[in-house]
Amino acid sequence: MAGNSQRRGRRLTPKAGAPKGTGGKGRDALAGRGRTLPADERPWHKAYSGTEQLPQRTAWKQEKERRSAAEEGRAPKIGQPGSKDTTWGKGSRAGVPVKGGKGKPATRGGPRVAPGRRSNPPKDSPELLVGRNPVLEALRAQVPATALYLAQGIDVDDRVNEIVRTAADRGIALLEVSRAELDRMTGGVLHQGVGLQVPPFAYEPFEDLMAAALEQACPLLVALDGVTDPRNLGAVIRSAAAFGAQGVFVPERRAAGITATAWRTSAGAAARVPVAQVTNLTRSLKACKDAGFVVVGLDADGETDLYDLEAAVGPLVVVVGSEGRGLSRLVGETCDLTVRIPMVSDVESLNASVAAAVTLAEVARRRAVEI
Repeated sequence: MAGNSQRRGRRLTPKAGAPKGTGGKGRDALAGRGRTLPADERPWHKAYSGTEQLPQRTAWKQEKERRSAAEEGRAPKIGQPGSKDTTWGKGSRAGVPVKGGKGKPATRGGPRVAPGRRSNPPKDSPELLVGRNPVLEALRAQVPATALYLAQGIDVDDRVNEIVRTAADRGIALLEVSRAELDRMTGGVLHQGVGLQVPPFAYEPFEDLMAAALEQACPLLVALDGVTDPRNLGAVIRSAAAFGAQGVFVPERRAAGITATAWRTSAGAAARVPVAQVTNLTRSLKACKDAGFVVVGLDADGETDLYDLEAAVGPLVVVVGSEGRGLSRLVGETCDLTVRIPMVSDVESLNASVAAAVTLAEVARRRAVEI
C-alpha cells in the first residue's frame, strides 16, 4: 500500500528466526538441588535436632540463644540435638554406601544434606588427604588416621600396596568405594583412587619450631607473608623439605593453612616439615632476630642480589611475600635486608613458591660450598 514504507515504527531488521536448542547440554542447569531442608535438619542452624555430631559453630549458636532467652525470660528457640534421625539410613558408616540385603536398596550414611548443598565444615572437622604420595608419606610419618578409602578398580602399584599394608598394620579401617563416590567426597580433586581421613593438622608451637632450628648447625626457616593459595603453601613446604629448612611459619589470619590441597601439593612433605601458625608475623620475625637469625625478605626491587647473599651461610629466615602485593610494609621494614632474584627477561616477578624454591636452592648451594 502506498506510503507504508514511511510509517512510524516500521521494522528495519528481519524477524528473528526459530530459537536454537542446546542439544540437551543445558539440561543439567535446569535440574533442581533437591528439597530445601527444614531448619531442624540443617547442621549449621541453631534449630538443628539431628543425630549427627553437633558442629562446634552450631553449639555456639545454641548456647548464645540460651543466654539471650534467659536474660529476656522466654523459652530458647533452639533444637534438641539427637531427637531427630538425620541419616539416610542404617547399616552404613563414614558416609560410604553399603550393599543392601536381599531385595533392599543400598543405603547411605552421613548427614542428610540436600543434593547440591554443602555446609562449611568446622575447623576441627577431619580432613581427607588424597593422592598416593601424600597418603603414603602421612602413613609413614605416623599421622593419626581413622579411615582409608580406596576406589574400586584402582590400578595397584608399589605405593598402593605399601599404603594398604601400612594401614592394615596400624588398624586403620579400609573402605572400598566407587570412584564416583570418592570424587564426591574430595570435591572433584585429583585423588588417584586413594583418600585418607585424618584429624585437623597439628601445628607446631612457634617457640618449639625456633628452638629446634637453633639446635641445627645451619638454622634455616621460611616465613610466608599473606600467601593465600594452599597450593603455593604446599609447594613452599616441599621446597623447604628438599633444601634443608627446619620449619615454616605462617600467619593465622588472611593466609592459607594446611588443608588437603596443601597436603597434596607438598607431596607429603607436610608430614616431615614442622609448620607453625603465628598470631603476629612481624612480632615473630623480631623474635627470630633476637635469637640470632638474619631475616631476609624476597622483593623484586630488593637491595641485594641473591647471588651476593653472604648471610646465607648463617642462621637465616627467608620471608616470602603474598602472590599479589609481595611483602607487607611492616614485614618489609622488619627484614634485615631485601633480596632480589636476578632475571634476564622482562618478567616482573616469579610465583611465590617458585621464588622460594630458587632462593632456598641458592642458600643450600652456598652452604654446601662452605662445608
